[in-house]
Amino acid sequence: MADDSRRPDAVVFIKANLRLAPVPALPEIQLYTAHPGSGLRRLVEWRAHGPEDGSQTEEHEAEPQPPYWAYAWAGGAVLARYVLDHPQSVAGRRVLDLGAGAGLVGIAAAKAGASAVVAAEIDRNGVAAIGLNALANGVEITIVDQDITTGPPPAVDLVLAGDVFYGREVALRVIPFLDRCLAAGIEVLVGDPRRADLPLSRLRLVAEYQVPDFGDAKGAAGRLSGVFWFEPEDLLARRGKAQSL
Repeated sequence: MADDSRRPDAVVFIKANLRLAPVPALPEIQLYTAHPGSGLRRLVEWRAHGPEDGSQTEEHEAEPQPPYWAYAWAGGAVLARYVLDHPQSVAGRRVLDLGAGAGLVGIAAAKAGASAVVAAEIDRNGVAAIGLNALANGVEITIVDQDITTGPPPAVDLVLAGDVFYGREVALRVIPFLDRCLAAGIEVLVGDPRRADLPLSRLRLVAEYQVPDFGDAKGAAGRLSGVFWFEPEDLLARRGKAQSL
């Protein structure tokens, strides 16, 4: 059995070591964000040294989950910027922030007038960050701390999916879930800086913004990132047929 008593308290750690600061390109929102002195490894690699007696544990063998939640990524940033600039897209609607990270997109939706916001995030440290960030921004968010892509769509009107196509395996898991959402009458907006596994054939561009991405040099202008409607395959087939006539 793993000794969970050695696990750092994520809420305490984030408040003590990350900086609450405005998000680049989104001055309306503040997030607890990592910086060079954060010491994030202490939070995500606390198991790396194993028990004090030197024995091996099941958790000692596991790879720590990367702290993606501790940084603002371009897909989430462009989606949040769009929502704040076009509040009618979420106003009065039930919204799901899929793969919420630290809650940036969900916070933007709440600020723009969504009637309810659900943030789905599987990283327990990200879950802690969502709670802190929601409180810091004066909004209410319901957090789901499990992988919802394996089940039926939740009771929402709109899915906001920022940076969910960052790898092929992830994309192959997310696309069927988004298709189930469409089949249930739920609209889907995607934010992404056109990463390699983005299913562009299923997307219709709505808007573009220049936003920074994780890994960009400090002070960089950012990259042109898009907001897209995720559309049913049969609609795309009908559109292609109409264009060929």
